[in-house]
Amino acid sequence: MSDIRPGGPVIAPEETPAPKPQKKEKAAKPASLWSDAWHDLRRRPIFIISLCIIAVLALMALWPSLFSSVDPFNARTCELATARQGPSAGHPFGRDNLGCDLYARTIYGAANSLVIGISTTIFAALIGGLMGLIAGFFGGGVDSVASRVTEIFFAIPSILGALLIGSTFRDSGWGIWLVVAALTILGWPMTFRIMRAAVITAKSQDFVVAARALGAGPIRIMFRHLLPNALAPVIVVATINLGGFIAAEAALSYLGVGVQPPEISWGLMIADAQRRFLEAPLPLIFPAVFLSITVLAFIMLGDAVRDALDPKLR
Repeated sequence: MSDIRPGGPVIAPEETPAPKPQKKEKAAKPASLWSDAWHDLRRRPIFIISLCIIAVLALMALWPSLFSSVDPFNARTCELATARQGPSAGHPFGRDNLGCDLYARTIYGAANSLVIGISTTIFAALIGGLMGLIAGFFGGGVDSVASRVTEIFFAIPSILGALLIGSTFRDSGWGIWLVVAALTILGWPMTFRIMRAAVITAKSQDFVVAARALGAGPIRIMFRHLLPNALAPVIVVATINLGGFIAAEAALSYLGVGVQPPEISWGLMIADAQRRFLEAPLPLIFPAVFLSITVLAFIMLGDAVRDALDPKLR
């Protein structure tokens, strides 16, 4: 109602302002181990540096022609009269013992080294991870048998065992996949132990007990509940082992049972160059430096991932 006073003005009632529509706040995404780890990794210089190095190495392996216009597989590009010459125009690393362009061979050698390292890491993680998941979940006799088999493989020296396998099946025609098979056979036990320990720890947690109470079967519990929660330490170990597998391939090629000519790998280049190292050190130094940088990059990446996934190290 209006306020009417004698002899005074008419005062209109105050209008209540309409409430402003409230903006709906977006629901915050629940934090998870992987999101926290990724947020932490982006702030680590060691992770960024190693990732950039690995990206360049991947480009070298996939598209070596981007880095060198010389085809090292073409014998016409090699000139024996220029063998062991130092760096020159068009040949920044010089020439090797056969007069081939050392820079081009170093670039093209990245492919086999990375393929062997990555393939071995994947196969070892799949075999060891699956066996560790089964052994840790079922326990009892299954765990005992799997653990004893693993101890047998642990007792075999890695390089010696791979050397024996490589020399026995050298004429099988498998090429670089023989090296992958040899390193996988001797490389999966470490992943088995890590996965088994992680599964044994995780299967006593409340979410597994709740899944059992709701009637979930063994397959669902293993792959839906246990595997995601036990995967982090396996990824860390696999990343660090990848650098070790690349170094092992180089050692096997150096010993004559790894990559064989006409294929190119850094280990094979080191083996060829060590015979005349005192006369021409560059054919050995350059592939050795690239090999060291590659192994170091993957080890640095594994260390960064380990620190990010372990809350105790933050």
